[in-house]
Amino acid sequence: MNYLRQAILVLFVCSAGTSFAQKGGYDKLGMQAMINGDYKGAVGQLEKADAKSPNVLKMLGYSYFQCGDFENSIATYSRLIALKPTDYSAYYYRGKARQNVANDPKESLSNMRDNFYQSAIKDFTKAIEINGEEDTQLLQNRALAYKDYGIYKSYGIKTKAEKAACIALFNNSISDFQKVLVVQPQRKDITSLIDYVKAQITSLK
Repeated sequence: MNYLRQAILVLFVCSAGTSFAQKGGYDKLGMQAMINGDYKGAVGQLEKADAKSPNVLKMLGYSYFQCGDFENSIATYSRLIALKPTDYSAYYYRGKARQNVANDPKESLSNMRDNFYQSAIKDFTKAIEINGEEDTQLLQNRALAYKDYGIYKSYGIKTKAEKAACIALFNNSISDFQKVLVVQPQRKDITSLIDYVKAQITSLK
């Protein structure tokens, strides 16, 4: 599923018949910049638009994400979720942003890394609850988050309980990947990822 195309289409539909005159038309200029692939320019326009508009927040959160500004993306999607708690795409992109922060080497010594992984998994889980397990992209991203979190946790195993917790994360990853294969059985990339995660479990024994 092309989430950007879907998001822009929804924004056009929601905006039909309404005026873009609010805040000097910055939302319209931001949308045009997004369509042109100029996400930095979109951020510049959307930051000046109506900060309480769900449409503006959705575009701004996505533009921050595409610019690699994951912290601002997380904050913006959090504001969007406060206004529209059933918008599954907001949880999806906030989860991806949190996972990107957790995977960033700069975060390797940060105590917050564990929290970012857990929060990403919670976001993907919420998105799945809202949109259903038929959405394989949501399942795949949660599976990847479980995998990455498991690998991160595997570096610091000292007790049997920590080992068991790590294996549980890997098993959750495999379970989600297998659900993807039920819908898309020809996905060799998913099969390879399952084999990789199984190898990680074997390495712990």
